[in-house]
Amino acid sequence: MFIQPIDYLLFVWFILAGISTLYVAWDQFRNNPEPAVMKWGFILVTLYLGPIGLLLYILADKEPVPGTHEEFIKPLWKQGIGSTIHCVAGDATGIIIAAAITALLGLPMWIDIIIEYIAGFTLGLFIFQALFMKNMMGGTYWQNVRNSFMPEFISMNAMMAGMAPVMAILMMGRDMRAMWPEEMLFWGVMALGIGVGFAIAYPFNVWLVAKGLKHGLMTERGQMAGDMHGQHRQEGAHAYGDDHRQEEASNHQRHGSGQDRPSRAFAPTRLQIATMAAFTSIMLIAGFAYPFTRVNMHLGAHDVGGAIMAPGMIMTFDTPGDAMRDMAAVDPRLAGFRARETATGGEVLPPRIEGDVKVFDLTASVIGWSILPGETVEAYAYNNQVPGPTLRVVQGDKVRIKVTNRLPESTTVHWHGLILPNEMDGAAQITQKPIEPGQTFTYEYTVGQSGTYFYHTHDHVDRQQSLGLYGALIIDPKDTADEIPADLEYTMQLQEWVKREWLTYPAMPMEGALPNFFTINGKSYPATDTIKMKVGQKLKVRFVGSHTTAIHPMHIHGGPFEVTARDGETLPPPARYLADTVNIAPGQRYDVIWTARRPGKWLVHCHIPHHTTNNNVEVDGGGGLMLVIDVQP
Repeated sequence: MFIQPIDYLLFVWFILAGISTLYVAWDQFRNNPEPAVMKWGFILVTLYLGPIGLLLYILADKEPVPGTHEEFIKPLWKQGIGSTIHCVAGDATGIIIAAAITALLGLPMWIDIIIEYIAGFTLGLFIFQALFMKNMMGGTYWQNVRNSFMPEFISMNAMMAGMAPVMAILMMGRDMRAMWPEEMLFWGVMALGIGVGFAIAYPFNVWLVAKGLKHGLMTERGQMAGDMHGQHRQEGAHAYGDDHRQEEASNHQRHGSGQDRPSRAFAPTRLQIATMAAFTSIMLIAGFAYPFTRVNMHLGAHDVGGAIMAPGMIMTFDTPGDAMRDMAAVDPRLAGFRARETATGGEVLPPRIEGDVKVFDLTASVIGWSILPGETVEAYAYNNQVPGPTLRVVQGDKVRIKVTNRLPESTTVHWHGLILPNEMDGAAQITQKPIEPGQTFTYEYTVGQSGTYFYHTHDHVDRQQSLGLYGALIIDPKDTADEIPADLEYTMQLQEWVKREWLTYPAMPMEGALPNFFTINGKSYPATDTIKMKVGQKLKVRFVGSHTTAIHPMHIHGGPFEVTARDGETLPPPARYLADTVNIAPGQRYDVIWTARRPGKWLVHCHIPHHTTNNNVEVDGGGGLMLVIDVQP
């Protein structure tokens, strides 16, 4: 499932990379006269760089006309490409293997990069240089290791100086799926890092070839006319080290490919080689150090869990992994249920009776929830609805609530404002161990109060409650005479949402997490309910501050209302008062009685204008925290 626009681009890129690699492999082994090690070098680099690798192959190495390869590859810039191809094919392969293993092990990024460097250098030096090039270089394997060490060191340093910051910053940047080998983005970041590393290593490889320290492109043909001994013929730039006077392999003859071995007068001095080694080492150190100023290099793939951060969210080098996971988008692939567009939240959940106990079952899971036609959020929900089901009981009832966790992280439930046994309060790590994924916990207590209350998660609260884990708890008084009478009743549970670039993030009062959608009972206007009344009827509105980021001044048109209860406690008659706006802070509840004085459509809305928009746009006269009371004569 593709969850970000970049996923589609990567999919197309990898298809092109596959096609490019197949073509290069076919043409190399069918038409191009060069040693097998270079054939495989171009194949691997094209696999990593896709169409860019194909472009390099066609421009620098593919024989344009039969019999012209020797002449075609002579220019130094092409020889430099050949040398860099050979370097990247070996080094990048080691780096990729190490990156995948260290990611699966969950090692910190700073250790990851060090291991990648060691793996890349080891595979490049001992396999791709000393072993695969042994017949071309002549001498023993260990002589080749010694002669190849410094050129490989210079080339590897330059390449990793480019790869390290690209990989670290992008993997630990906004979309940390890039840290998981199971994700396409991981391979996309690796490809980009290899491309940058190739570009930085290229000029150093040109110098190494020009000085005879590394091989460039070569030609290897089978038995040819005039070749009396049936020996292979190879042409190209060749390694030049302390043992450059050694005999060539007995069955090979080498010739310069337009870049003859430098004369002793212009051969690289030890000082020049040491200077290049020192310079690329400084580049490498800088490439390793820079990410420490941008991202938290002490975290590994397991610490961030493939988190995707909201656009504009400020990430620093000391942002904890726990914070990243809490602020991250909900992975749409976790939503096992997609509610209908017309589905409503806060439905009253009938209890089942076990003896003298009312039993409720709540299941927390990830769902897709429609807040507007065409606008769906990935929510954390109780019983597949947002808000969760309304639990309605009577003062004095014994209740038992069985909570099952189907979320990707632990959770609990807190019964906001209730007087109950401490072990039933639901405060994670304080009064109970969190309910781990797949587990069930039973809350049981006797309800001693009456009024408007609500329940919500109390583990990872800033994430889970913002994503929908809350619901109304209405407790009717045991003595019905204590209930303030009204003709109709409506509960309004408020919430804020962040939906950007296809993903849902928990709303928080910080950069990048400020909400752009607002809901009443899980819907944004014009998808909110319409309350139908007649003139003279009284409406009890239960405002519930189930939201998490702001204070909402809720206003009702058509005349003042009477505030009759606050935070579940009924106000005595002398304390009740008239108002047309009441500020609902997170966690607060207000009961108000509004009388329909005149016919018409009267609005209920938040008096912060931004909160009555949908993604900053008004729709049909408003949006967000708004609904209509339709009063008939």
